[in-house]
Amino acid sequence: MDIYETIVRLRREGRKAALATIVRRLGSTPRKDHAKMLICDDGTSSGSVGGGCTEAEVWQAAKKVMQTEKATLLRYELTEKDAESEGLVCGGTVEIFVEPILPEPRVFIMGAGHLGQALAETAGRLGFEVTVIDDRVSFANRERFPRAQHVVVADFDSGLGQVPVDENSYILVVTRGHSHDQVATEQAIQTRARYVGLVGSRRKTRLIVEALLAKGYPPELFEKLYSPIGLDLGAETPEEIAVSVGAELIALRKGKHQRNEKQLYIIKCIENWQAARAQAS
Repeated sequence: MDIYETIVRLRREGRKAALATIVRRLGSTPRKDHAKMLICDDGTSSGSVGGGCTEAEVWQAAKKVMQTEKATLLRYELTEKDAESEGLVCGGTVEIFVEPILPEPRVFIMGAGHLGQALAETAGRLGFEVTVIDDRVSFANRERFPRAQHVVVADFDSGLGQVPVDENSYILVVTRGHSHDQVATEQAIQTRARYVGLVGSRRKTRLIVEALLAKGYPPELFEKLYSPIGLDLGAETPEEIAVSVGAELIALRKGKHQRNEKQLYIIKCIENWQAARAQAS
């Protein structure tokens, strides 16, 4: 039970781990079926799947599993020579399933309007921990966002500083105007978030990107910025847009997402800005 309690704690803390479980064995092996070992992202571990060289191989696989977020199945043959070197009186074959333990994904919605409501509802149903940030208490409240785990009333230039944004976080900028969008985007790109989505037209995107570049933010910070948000489904209503954004978040989590033609416009904006600066100098 200690392992399962640790898994719950790690997920709440936003940390990664890998769980190794013996799923099949033939012959004489040090541990029985279903023996488990939990390897944490800080190098600590609990439990055992056999000790010695077996666990050394599991340890290396666990690091890769945490990095790729994809499970793997190991097959390890313990020969008489291996057993002798490990001080064991056994020999056989063991299969060990190593699966990633990932923190609950978090969505931070900056803007509590109609689109923010639809996004919170959809993201909540997809298993995301939802936080809504807005500077209006009449909009950012539990009555309007019953599915959100957290509702924060704060200015857009400080709201993200009050919440735990990490590399497993996704930020959606859907405020009520261009100036607020720029402030929110400026804060968002400085975080460790995996994804920053900005709703809006090409013109608004270009103006915001150019304004932030002019303030000295390096181009690499914009690698996490996506605009327009969502897969290109032809969505129009808040509910339709929320579905397209939900699909994009799923694709990102599964490693299946590529920027569509419209989203590549951000890269073009940065290249044009850099070219203009180089020509001016």
